[in-house]
Amino acid sequence: MADLQAELVVLGGGPGGYPAAFDAADHGMKVTLIDEGAKPGGVCLNRGCIPSKALLHVAKLINESKEAAHWGLNFTKPTIDLNKLREFKNGVITKMAGGIGELCKLRGVTLIQARGTFLDDHTLEIKKSDGSTDKLQFEKCIIATGSSPTMPPVFNIGDPRVMDSTGALELQDIPGSLLVVGGGYIGLEMGSVYAALGSKVTVVELTAGLLPGADRDLVRPLQKRLEQAFAKIHLNTKVDGLQATRGGIVASLTGQGVEPKQTFDRVLISIGRRPNSKGFGLEATGVTVNDKGFIVVDAQRRTNVPHIFAIGDIAGEPMLAHKATKEAKVAVEALLGKPTIFDNIAIPAVVFTDPEVAWCGLQEHEAKAQNREVKVVRYPWAASGRATTLGRNEGLTKLIFDPATERVLGVGIVGVNAGEMIAEGVLAVETAAVARDVAGSIHAHPTLSETLMEAAEGAFGQATHVYRPKK
Repeated sequence: MADLQAELVVLGGGPGGYPAAFDAADHGMKVTLIDEGAKPGGVCLNRGCIPSKALLHVAKLINESKEAAHWGLNFTKPTIDLNKLREFKNGVITKMAGGIGELCKLRGVTLIQARGTFLDDHTLEIKKSDGSTDKLQFEKCIIATGSSPTMPPVFNIGDPRVMDSTGALELQDIPGSLLVVGGGYIGLEMGSVYAALGSKVTVVELTAGLLPGADRDLVRPLQKRLEQAFAKIHLNTKVDGLQATRGGIVASLTGQGVEPKQTFDRVLISIGRRPNSKGFGLEATGVTVNDKGFIVVDAQRRTNVPHIFAIGDIAGEPMLAHKATKEAKVAVEALLGKPTIFDNIAIPAVVFTDPEVAWCGLQEHEAKAQNREVKVVRYPWAASGRATTLGRNEGLTKLIFDPATERVLGVGIVGVNAGEMIAEGVLAVETAAVARDVAGSIHAHPTLSETLMEAAEGAFGQATHVYRPKK
């Protein structure tokens, strides 16, 4: 057993952990990054954001090849080689993980691929895959242990045909039928992948709508398209239990007009994620954890133990990779004694379905719940030249303003490439831009981003390509 030393130890190598390690090293700190994965990058790179987007790209190609028939382009039905598809997905992961490892070397960050367990608030036990252990003494620590898929006991029946998001990304096969439990972003994204590959997908959502918490104006065009892609979408429906049989997984469903017993080849459980706050000795540090399992932090991401910080999913909602990366910067700046806090008001959310859904800042239903007066402008993509050339007019760009100052408070977009476009909305909300700033900025024509400019025009007059009679 070796006794190791570190000025800063970062526990967890995901999109919060490795940026924190890199930033600290760039500022001259002696950093050790501990990650128990076979490849660095955390859930996002290895079992989440990146592999799912690789598969969603493939799904988009399949769908576009079908839609091209409307334009006079006819392709034969694609032959899917699952082995090659897995190789593509895994190759993306390997390439990006290798890049993180190389950047660790270039920055002088010590990367230890092992499990770290706290013995006290200044000591970690490092257990390697071969069973050997070391002790690491540290001055300061950033915890970035992420989150894991939620699997309620009622669904955990010990059958490999019942999957969480990690299992779904492994692409063991293309099931003839797939039940997706949960109509949130993970369920809809993975359901879209399997539907494109040829599975008959049924989505069951407990609430009255897909993507609970998202603006209904944005969800509506997506749901309309998914109703064509999926076999069934059951809202206000509960999955009471699952039973493994030789012929498939039998799901017991409760919902108006829903067949109570249905059999599926596979089931994906996608009802949320839980913070990874157990199993690595956190209690030995004295760090406070709330009743939801999140580590309690202040605006600098400092815990109640002054030399220990927490960032990313472990530090609370929203559980988003880019939020974790920003928190990494804040935590390191705080460690360096700089006057910094996490005060961003526009954290973008993106659902990478087809069409994509993205939003940032204040949403209309949130304003109503706060009894806050706002002005809302909707710009339909039926008026967009670029959307028309793509054959994708179902989109919508929505801006929310303060009626007195015309300050942009929130932006929502549904449509092709909404995830890329939302960055302009983030910039507008974060910098307190007003409608005239956005409307007065020349946008290239013909582009989808023009819809933001024209939506902004509608805040104080008429948009060029939409006419609304005055009331």
